[in-house]
Amino acid sequence: MTEKKIDWNSRISQTVRDLPPSGIRKFFDVAAKMEDVISLGVGEPDFVTPWPIRESCVYGLERGYTSYTANRGMLELRQEIAKQYMDRYQIGYNPETEILVTVGVSEALDLAMRSILMPGDEVLIPEPCYVSYQACTALAGGVPVSVPAKIENEFRITPEELEEHVTSKTRALLIGYPNNPTGAIMTRKDLEAIADFAVKHDLIVLSDEIYGDLTYGGEEHVCFSALPGMKDRTILMNGFSKAYAMTGWRIGYVLANPVITAAMTKIHQYTMLCAPITAQIAAVEALRHCAKYRDKMVAEYDRRRRLIYDGFTKIGLECFEPKGAFYIFPSIVSTGYTSNDFAEKLLETEHVALIPGSAFGACGEGHVRCSYATSADKISEALNRIEDFVIHHKK
Repeated sequence: MTEKKIDWNSRISQTVRDLPPSGIRKFFDVAAKMEDVISLGVGEPDFVTPWPIRESCVYGLERGYTSYTANRGMLELRQEIAKQYMDRYQIGYNPETEILVTVGVSEALDLAMRSILMPGDEVLIPEPCYVSYQACTALAGGVPVSVPAKIENEFRITPEELEEHVTSKTRALLIGYPNNPTGAIMTRKDLEAIADFAVKHDLIVLSDEIYGDLTYGGEEHVCFSALPGMKDRTILMNGFSKAYAMTGWRIGYVLANPVITAAMTKIHQYTMLCAPITAQIAAVEALRHCAKYRDKMVAEYDRRRRLIYDGFTKIGLECFEPKGAFYIFPSIVSTGYTSNDFAEKLLETEHVALIPGSAFGACGEGHVRCSYATSADKISEALNRIEDFVIHHKK
């Protein structure tokens, strides 16, 4: 019998075919093949996970903790998460019914979208934003609706800007502050106005707070669900990757109404079953005993933040001073390049990798994202190379 080959391109879901590849990974993959590259691209701490966290994992393995856990995650971990939110934000979550441990915040977002969206439902997404927000919305059958934030407002979103995009099909609002890629934060007053908007239009709010522990200059993170009347309306997502340098452990969690955590758990038990037990054990140790290590890393990020902000200011690339996360989002409009061309030419000539702002939404065009989750020495050298590039290659 003659073999008939399958045209696999025609068999791929149209939704998947329409998804653009990640603009972050593109530059990371190119840079990985080059020598003498300084990467300000990938948002990953350059610190190793603190030893007590690693040791708890090793000890757990020695004792034979290699089994599945409950779908929702170890009760011990959920209890620690609940305790943290009560102690820090004075908001109570029932660890039995209102907390779900996930494989990173990425899974949490995917589960949330698939749990609440019907085909054609719209989700308001302030931009610039993390690259997966639009994709996860589309993969769940929803329609992502971009709401451009403005640099003159330090990329904080306002109810007036949201009002311009809300329709009868709008079901949810997805926010991420401190923000990736801009380093912007939202004050309590800012978020209270957003809360009023959500109530007015009866929206679910998905709040990505993975960078909540990384704020600077005396600014305190505001937990959205802790705002008056917002707990029942909010799906809060957080994790351990950034604050505890645990990116590879893939451990996150969701705090939400019992109905939504039950729905998310239903999908989770069929697709992921549970987060790895070793990562959950490590997360318990992080919450119980590792605040001092977290705070030390945050202090170092703050030092690097000031270094890179002063550097870009000296070069003459306009940017506002980031107040959270570990990113800065300078404008490169004055160089005459598009975001993508600037990033490609800089990588080619100076061997510095950063991410075009357009990877985070159309309104990110004219900017580039630089991560300062790398050493001060590398940041200083990268700034020198960027300055040389601006001087010698400016259009």
